[in-house]
Amino acid sequence: MANEVLALDQSTEWANTVLTKIDQKMQAVNQRNWDKIPYIVDHGQYVDMAQKSIYWWTNGFFAGSLWQLQQATGNETYAQNAQKIEAHLKRALSGFTGLHHDVGFMYLHTAVADYRLTQRKESRISGLHAANLLAGRFNVNGQFIRSWNTPESMGWAIVDSLMNLPLLYWATNETGDPRFQEIAIRHADRLLECLVRADGSVGHIAAFDPATGAFQGIVAGQGFDEKSAWARGQAWALYGYALSYRHTQQERYLTAAKNIAAFVIPKLQEEDYLSLVDYRAPYPNGKKYDASAGVCIACGLLELANWVTTAKAEAYQNAAVRILQATVDQWCDWDTQADGIVRMSSQSYHQQAETHVKLVYADYFFIEGILRLLGKDFMIW
Repeated sequence: MANEVLALDQSTEWANTVLTKIDQKMQAVNQRNWDKIPYIVDHGQYVDMAQKSIYWWTNGFFAGSLWQLQQATGNETYAQNAQKIEAHLKRALSGFTGLHHDVGFMYLHTAVADYRLTQRKESRISGLHAANLLAGRFNVNGQFIRSWNTPESMGWAIVDSLMNLPLLYWATNETGDPRFQEIAIRHADRLLECLVRADGSVGHIAAFDPATGAFQGIVAGQGFDEKSAWARGQAWALYGYALSYRHTQQERYLTAAKNIAAFVIPKLQEEDYLSLVDYRAPYPNGKKYDASAGVCIACGLLELANWVTTAKAEAYQNAAVRILQATVDQWCDWDTQADGIVRMSSQSYHQQAETHVKLVYADYFFIEGILRLLGKDFMIW
């Protein structure tokens, strides 16, 4: 069984201890991956996406971890390597054709973070370039932002996109141009209508007719099937709608985030706060987990706690602490000779290759969650 939830003063002391371990590990990982873009750990070392795929959707997360740690510790080597990753990602803006709805993940954690912290003009330009590319994917008839670039995905919008919308909110705040935020709101509303179910569970892919915009149904995507509840999709939606509430103060987004949280928390409790890869799926060959979903949910719950009553906030905070505590107890690797901290992440229900592995975005949300508990996080979204 998972440990009893820590009292507030105990959780602060515990989180400080974990942060010390994170900093020790990440200093070594940062030096080993200087001028690289980490993604997945293979034989103890990160695969470098700067060489393999500059357009890959996770390419901003390592820099995000570095900016978070630079703000928390004052160690400038974190910022220096983050800026090297940002320089690499200018190539993706120049190439353009490989970019899609995940430019928020790529450029919020690199160019926009850099600009917010240093006021570098070139970083602002890159961030606004990415925001314009994201806005340009808006399907007017369907009122959604198109996901991916394949012919079959021309009418698809996926739940992951909700976490990319803060790029558009930032662009409106930065320029005063309301178009960016309006696109974000219309897209968030469309997915709220089409992907979020009455019980608070969430589908992965909403399919629309790309010409008329008519909703055609939910596609299974990375979950078990079209009726299941892919765990990381629940995380994207919970945190994404909490962030849309932060930026717009539209009550329907707060309600959506709370409903998703009400669905997710009992599912996590059933597994002692360790996240399965899908909360509504069979496991005939043994349970399959996704640590990245759990730590992202923890961050979403800590964000949600900012906007609710004290009693609700305490419940969300307690659940987040339990998730992070279970992750530390069961799934963290503190060996400074090996890349990656959080083990047991899985790309999807059906895929076998990326099952129970270390993925860079799991570490990002884990680090953000610990820093949130300490009030040391940088609001990157």
